Amino acid sequence: MYLDRYIVHAQCSEWKGVKYQVTWASSRRKGMKEAVRIHRNGFSGDGPGTRCYAISRLVTRTKPRMIPAMKPDTVFLDEMTNLELEAFLKQHHTVLIPVGATEQHGPHSPLGTDVFLPREIARRVAEQRGDIVVAPAVPYTLSYPHRGFAGEFSLTIETFMALIKELAISFSKSGFKRICFLNGHYDNSYALAYACAQAADQLPEDVRAFPFNHWDGYTPEELQEFGMHAGVGEASMVMAINPDWVDEEKLNTEHPPFPETKTRSAALHSAFFFCNPGSVYQITESGTWGDATEATAEKGEEFLCQGVRSMIDLLDDFEKTLAELPIRSNHSTTPRIKN
Repeated sequence: MYLDRYIVHAQCSEWKGVKYQVTWASSRRKGMKEAVRIHRNGFSGDGPGTRCYAISRLVTRTKPRMIPAMKPDTVFLDEMTNLELEAFLKQHHTVLIPVGATEQHGPHSPLGTDVFLPREIARRVAEQRGDIVVAPAVPYTLSYPHRGFAGEFSLTIETFMALIKELAISFSKSGFKRICFLNGHYDNSYALAYACAQAADQLPEDVRAFPFNHWDGYTPEELQEFGMHAGVGEASMVMAINPDWVDEEKLNTEHPPFPETKTRSAALHSAFFFCNPGSVYQITESGTWGDATEATAEKGEEFLCQGVRSMIDLLDDFEKTLAELPIRSNHSTTPRIKN
């Protein structure tokens, strides 16, 4: 019989010619005996007393074997067993690899912001789609524009690109055919694309490795509201994931003093920031680029939902593009691997 979360067992035993009824409760969760009550000719007492010790030992030996709990499903690759991965790959072939950075995010937000955001979006996408797994994130990337702050941890561009290239090849060997690097740090964008291109000739013909920024599918209005580095968008999203990671007392506003220019071209961003290590350190006091004072967890949830929609739409559009756009087969100086 069952009593709350305990299973209550009863049996009749005989010890030294005296009959006993032994009752005990065991917990499936703890896998151990919780209580023992011994009944002997109208006398009852709680074991393991001196008189009841032998019976207590008897109970321990005869207790039924506990049924092991079933392992819960997961979308995270590193939480899967090898058998679970093999079963997944028999039906599906897409992996999201979050790519972020470990760098300062103003006086208020954690160094891991650019890792936490794509990982959370990847989790939600995988759970909604049901045909995707989420690989462990890449936390050390290209943060050299933040050089000068204590919170800046970078790889060289060559090392980062080699890492991405090798990951793409490795995941393809495992059986994945769509290897998407889900990026949360803008400064990685070009290098991610170039690294995937470097890997392409070593991938099977039906395999594609490619990057998307989680904001690539935002509308112009959503991008405007999201803001820039350590601003309202990023701070809000972190608060929605875990409010303890944001120091709300230090939420601040800072806008770099950009001059008026003739072109107002986005190319100036590449020319100044991508080509100039320490550029963010040079133009900001706090490391914040935008207004974080309006950040809330509620706004963060909205931004996360936009990121999920953005990624699902981008993945669908990518498949449509592959299926409908090419007018001739791929040509490369190095033939791609045949299946």
